[in-house]
Amino acid sequence: MLILLAAIFLLHIACICLLLAATIHNAWWMTDTMSTDIWSRWILTPAGNWNYTDIPALYPKEYLQAVQASSVLACIFCILGLFVFVAQLYTLPKGKRFLFTGAFQLLAWLCIMIAASIYTEIFHKDKDPGWYGASFILAWISVCLTFISCITYFVLRKKTA
Repeated sequence: MLILLAAIFLLHIACICLLLAATIHNAWWMTDTMSTDIWSRWILTPAGNWNYTDIPALYPKEYLQAVQASSVLACIFCILGLFVFVAQLYTLPKGKRFLFTGAFQLLAWLCIMIAASIYTEIFHKDKDPGWYGASFILAWISVCLTFISCITYFVLRKKTA
């Protein structure tokens, strides 16, 4: 059981790291001379320097704010879930231990799924040639990992009852 709890703890830490990297790093949409994230845009100058610029005004602000808020909420819920996981190990009886942690992971999964889905559907359709960057891919990987973590907590709760 200790090895299982350690593996779940490491999965949870991996989810947190991926969510933070996807939210903070500036590589959601890229071209050869530009890198855009959900907060700003970086443009490569002819001198070889990256200059910070604001997100273009043509981006729909409501959708961009929804992506930003959902990404941040996913990080917050996942981090809170880790604290609740540790607290539940020592405070709750068997059978009730991982219900709250699973709920926090479910909320984190829902938030990052909303953020990645909105970004996929609304932004960069019919744009100049470019590709989705590493942060966008990390966001979708964290969707999968937080869902697996959520299901694991709910299944583990049932097995220990």
